[in-house]
Amino acid sequence: MSRELKPATETAVGRRVALVAIGAAGAAVVAGCATYGGSSDTPAAPAESAESAAPPAAGGGGTVLGAAADVPVGGGKVFPDQQVVVTQPSKGTFACFTAVCTHAGCAVDEVKGGTINCPCHGSKFKIADGSVSAGPATSALAKKTITVTGDKISLA
Repeated sequence: MSRELKPATETAVGRRVALVAIGAAGAAVVAGCATYGGSSDTPAAPAESAESAAPPAAGGGGTVLGAAADVPVGGGKVFPDQQVVVTQPSKGTFACFTAVCTHAGCAVDEVKGGTINCPCHGSKFKIADGSVSAGPATSALAKKTITVTGDKISLA
């Protein structure tokens, strides 16, 4: 069996070209990942447009979220543009909390069965006070200040 040997310069150039090509491809993949998204521990800030921003309340009392009638008794409503959730644990009693889960920073997406629910890992928070009803979250949702004037709910 005889093997044909190539001159050292031809082999070295071939290897160098291959390594450079592989390195460039790897760098492109890493760069693409770096610009695509953030860490799962850091929630992305929602883009706010003129159409999605709620109007200021009459008299400068904050941002109008919506009608009190839209928040069911024993339930609540998520306002994703303002990153808050408003609940009505009992008739005429309203509460407001951040809509950002304290576990991993995901946005809560529903109020059902007496809890504010996070879709990412299943954390649940009580509608009355925002405290943890089921983990993995260990901290309550932060309270927000709202005012209810007539049928309008405003974020202070």
